[in-house]
Amino acid sequence: MLQRREASRGLLVAFEGPDGSGKSTQRKLFKTWLKSEGREAVTTKWNSSPLIKPLVKVRKQVRALSPEEFCLLHAADFRHRLETEVLPALWRGATVVADRYLFTALARDAARGLPFDWLLHIYEPILWPDIVFYFAVSPETSGMRIAATREPKYYEAGQDITGIDDPLASYTTFISRVIREYESLAIVFQFITIDAERSIDEQHREIREHFQQAQRRPWPDWNVEAIADWLARAPDAPRAMPRAAHV
Repeated sequence: MLQRREASRGLLVAFEGPDGSGKSTQRKLFKTWLKSEGREAVTTKWNSSPLIKPLVKVRKQVRALSPEEFCLLHAADFRHRLETEVLPALWRGATVVADRYLFTALARDAARGLPFDWLLHIYEPILWPDIVFYFAVSPETSGMRIAATREPKYYEAGQDITGIDDPLASYTTFISRVIREYESLAIVFQFITIDAERSIDEQHREIREHFQQAQRRPWPDWNVEAIADWLARAPDAPRAMPRAAHV
């Protein structure tokens, strides 16, 4: 079934990077361009599950999240969105644009000191994106852009682990750790790195060029487990091959 679906299934494109890197702006521009090209485009945002987000919000407000609990709640949020938003859209042929994906968790949680192999295990079975755009900025640029509009929030600033009272100073320390983790992930998982210090127009043109040049690759073997798990368990998942969707 998966082999037959390969020709009509959608693509999963992830936009990753630290806060203040401009990835959300580029994600919106990219989605608008996809629609202008006649493609169905669906957005999924980090920490947006209607089931899990309210719980995370409350726990943040009382500052009661340990790194492990933070990770587990985000993993539950990720799994819920994967099964109710991402996989159904891919199956019908839509392009799914992820404003942060699994790599956000890997970078942030590793920066909080959690073991990488444990993190991967928490998120299994994993659906890997077709393309990952990583928006690279320096810690200084990230902090400057955030500070220009607001004060970093407690967990955003990493104050739960840095012990630094000043939010901006804590943010600079924490985001430096996060960026180091992102840079390692970019090498291992072959991200397309976008210089997010450049103009918005230059970045957008580069993203479009990379997307147009990217060759469709079959769902890798390690994605099969995640898709098969969804097909077997989701009550509304297709049980037979529907007619191919127009992409």
